Amino acid sequence: MINISNSVTIEDKELEWQFVRSSGAGGQHINKVSTAAQLIFDINQSSLPDFYKQKLLAKADHRITQSGKIIIKCQQSRSQDFNRQLALEQFIALIKSATIVAKKRIATKATKGSQKRRIETKKQRGATKALRQSKPKFD
Repeated sequence: MINISNSVTIEDKELEWQFVRSSGAGGQHINKVSTAAQLIFDINQSSLPDFYKQKLLAKADHRITQSGKIIIKCQQSRSQDFNRQLALEQFIALIKSATIVAKKRIATKATKGSQKRRIETKKQRGATKALRQSKPKFD
């Protein structure tokens, strides 16, 4: 059992593990041994509450496919077990991130002083550019 929160748990059988060869440089060891861990989790077929499912499916994350599967590949270490632990930690963090509700932004106005400073700098910049002109504009 994987604990996401006090009330939400996921059974181990809902996770599908594949172990593949790591990509990149590494010589003979990397070409022979399948150390990279790939975790596959189907959101739609899971026992997660509907709230979690909706939030995860709406999330813009490259690890979530359009068909509703989470695919996490971890190949940081030469150890298969360590890569498996890292992938599981990333998976739990992704599920927990679905519960975080963004704080609503409260619109504010710029202060009178900041508006005045902005206009003054614009006037200064305009005056500097006017001095660069070949013919001064004195109307």
